[in-house]
Amino acid sequence: MISNLISDSPVREHLPFTLQDVRSAIPAHCFQASLWRSLSYFFLDIGLIALFYGLAARIDQAWFYPIFWVIQGTLFWALFVVGHDCGHGSFSQYRWVNHLVGHLSHAPILVPFHGWRISHRTHHANTGNIDTDESWYPVTETYYNQMPWYERLVRFHLILFLYPLYLFRRSPGKQGSHFLPDSPLFRPHEKWQVLTSTLCCAAMVGLLIVIGLVYGVGFLTKFYLMPYLGFVIWLDLVTFLHHTDPEVPWYRDEDWYFLKGALSTVDRDYGLINPIHHNIGTHVVHHIFLSIPHYHLLEATEAVKPVLGKYYRKSQQPIWRALWEGYRHCHFVADHGSKVYYQAGDR
Repeated sequence: MISNLISDSPVREHLPFTLQDVRSAIPAHCFQASLWRSLSYFFLDIGLIALFYGLAARIDQAWFYPIFWVIQGTLFWALFVVGHDCGHGSFSQYRWVNHLVGHLSHAPILVPFHGWRISHRTHHANTGNIDTDESWYPVTETYYNQMPWYERLVRFHLILFLYPLYLFRRSPGKQGSHFLPDSPLFRPHEKWQVLTSTLCCAAMVGLLIVIGLVYGVGFLTKFYLMPYLGFVIWLDLVTFLHHTDPEVPWYRDEDWYFLKGALSTVDRDYGLINPIHHNIGTHVVHHIFLSIPHYHLLEATEAVKPVLGKYYRKSQQPIWRALWEGYRHCHFVADHGSKVYYQAGDR
């Protein structure tokens, strides 16, 4: 546990290296996206999803469905990560390809690509900033003590089921929705993009309703809703663990700048799942340079470790234990001071 929870120094703390120092350590090819390589991951995920749908339909046994739900939910999550690269422009150098594949990856799992892409851009531009970060940021002690019971229940106990609610309502203290073009999230010129993504999700919902009417709710639950739930759990688990850890500092505006905030995350090891979900647990270097495709993250991370030194964080905890530690100890930060760390409350 952190011993010094608050630093009240009025002097802004600076890192002993610059953004250019970190960039110079990374081989130039790590910043180059290969369209064909990126597409191969997209088609691989689509192919595996189709394969397991075929297996489930062929086997059609009660014992197989829980296995199918876990596998398919994981593949839905992998497909989301492909769309994640599209949202950052690291999928290819062609904007129209990024947007097309982004919609093809996200609409089937009910994620509004442009709405999510824009809010995720805000998250990356403000990572580690208590005042302006977009997602998984801490509440202050005063806010925590004033929380009604239902808000505590949702925020601190249902952490693996929050993503659909986040898409509709954003995080606590934020206004707007990822589906509504007039949300304060979006600039005027982005509203048609947001509307396009919302209509794509609406079309998917319409398709699911038709499937439910034709084949029954049980069929829809077995083949879509349960895998979708698995996807939501994966997404919330991984994104929660990216930024929620007793050892990760948070800053306030006066002490925050981009590189320092970008380092307020932690790499995680998901074992056999690492290549399946495209090494998204390799998150530190991704937060520093969004243009690095997922298939270069491991190499880029090894290149920057000597530069980052003690400022590079990688957890050696098993994932289940890291989740338990975050659940038990990461509830709020102090009202004042910077940098600050998560503290435990009574929930």
